[in-house]
Amino acid sequence: MNMKNRSELREIIIKVLYQISILEEANISYKVEDLIKEQLEIENSFVTDSINGILEKKEELTKIANQYLNNWTLDRLNKVDQAILLLAIYELMETDTPSIVAINEAIELSKKYSEEAVTKMINGTLDKIYHEEEK
Repeated sequence: MNMKNRSELREIIIKVLYQISILEEANISYKVEDLIKEQLEIENSFVTDSINGILEKKEELTKIANQYLNNWTLDRLNKVDQAILLLAIYELMETDTPSIVAINEAIELSKKYSEEAVTKMINGTLDKIYHEEEK
């Protein structure tokens, strides 16, 4: 039995979100559960709930991202960066994950998958969301 820590689970979430955006762009039908099963041997409610929550609230999360991205919009970022930002905003706004954890995890994922300038932009955006939206 391979138990994954939350950081590894977040990485799976962004991979599934990435796959979904590619499939939707290509107009290919898919089942979210199948995409999750491809990434996880054992069902995990954190992964399932996060992905379903992000998909359910994507419009709202995108609006928040666009409000705080300086002279950018979410759709201008690559799909991995979009997934990282959507997950982080979802965790900040919709879960009881401590804000500092949600932001740090997004930065770590961004360091692994993104360019340094994008990591800085994600950090700044999440910091602004944290300070403005948490009030």
